[in-house]
Amino acid sequence: MARLAQTAGLTDVQQEILRTVRNFVDKEIIPVATELEHRDEYPQAIVDGLKELGLFGLMIPEEYGGLGESLLTYALCVEEIARGWMSVSGIINTHFIVAYMLKQHGTQEQKDHFLPRMAAGEVRGAFSMSEPGLGSDVSAITSKAVKDGDEYVLNGQKMWLTNGGTSTLVAVLVRSDEGHPEGTAPHKSMTTFLIEKEPGFGEVRPGLTIPGKIDKMGYKGVDTTELIMDGLRVPADRVLGGTTGRGFYQMMDGVEVGRVNVAARGCGVAQRAFELGVSYAQQRHTFGKQIAQHQAIQFKLAEMATKVEAAHAMMVNAARKKDSGERNDLEAGMAKYLASEYCKEVVEDAFRIHGGYGFSKEYEIERLYREAPMLLIGEGTAEIQKMIIGRRLLEEYRFQG
Repeated sequence: MARLAQTAGLTDVQQEILRTVRNFVDKEIIPVATELEHRDEYPQAIVDGLKELGLFGLMIPEEYGGLGESLLTYALCVEEIARGWMSVSGIINTHFIVAYMLKQHGTQEQKDHFLPRMAAGEVRGAFSMSEPGLGSDVSAITSKAVKDGDEYVLNGQKMWLTNGGTSTLVAVLVRSDEGHPEGTAPHKSMTTFLIEKEPGFGEVRPGLTIPGKIDKMGYKGVDTTELIMDGLRVPADRVLGGTTGRGFYQMMDGVEVGRVNVAARGCGVAQRAFELGVSYAQQRHTFGKQIAQHQAIQFKLAEMATKVEAAHAMMVNAARKKDSGERNDLEAGMAKYLASEYCKEVVEDAFRIHGGYGFSKEYEIERLYREAPMLLIGEGTAEIQKMIIGRRLLEEYRFQG
């Protein structure tokens, strides 16, 4: 076995794409990731390199200038990129969720207008559901859109917006009660708006403010922000799909793609942690031999490798299910839950193998130790995944008494 997390049944094109991405990660990301992360510096040179490789158009159809690749190809590329630096995978994740939502739900005019420029990396996407007071309870969204002639006026505050400063297109989920009588279920009175803006911070267009970056424990480099709408006017033709009331379903469809992405990120970070742990175990000596020769460390390495393999297999299965056109919320929830939990455990084991040096910022494992917890929360907490999994299992195994 050359290395962990191999994927059977890939085409020659997929294999060539992955080789190219892996070489880019090894040469352009891993050598600089820790330094950039410690400075919380946006990796502009790396992003420019990804644009040259065409990765911003990886899943966008060829008719719009993209490569037209599958979710599986994208997930495997994310796995490789996260192995180098998880923040970089976050930069492309939100972009692809918005591109996917446009491809699946946008009007023809919206697809023609946005997708070619998104494929070229000229327009960079971000999406926003969460708000300061609601966390996982999407139905409690209070941001609101009110119809005013041929426009909508948006007011409210959004939270945890990845790429908030660097993006130029944000898909924002808000309440839109117009056309929906009182008593309508909350998820049936939500609409996704496509908001174009200038990159940067402060007031990026009239009525729209992106405050400065949120200071985080990990997941640095990529900008995470709030988004404040105060009388923001958006044309009616920027309602995703052209019809109000469909935003919740559109976002959940996009989040399924996002959950596969988070699972892939967990796989990539876990792979890197295993690589660091198994390498250090063969360099460090105690009691006259490599610590890798101690049974306790061998057991730890065995458990780590098994978790990497299991998470990778579930992530691949979830991606292939989505590519087939089938419902994959069960598989995506399982993959996201398992990969994020196993990632945390593999990183901690690698940290333990490093001993006291794992606590030093000179060692890469210190960065991974701070990054892994974000995956436990992003695109739905473990508790949310368990709710999704449990409900779907009860649908599939309904008692016939």
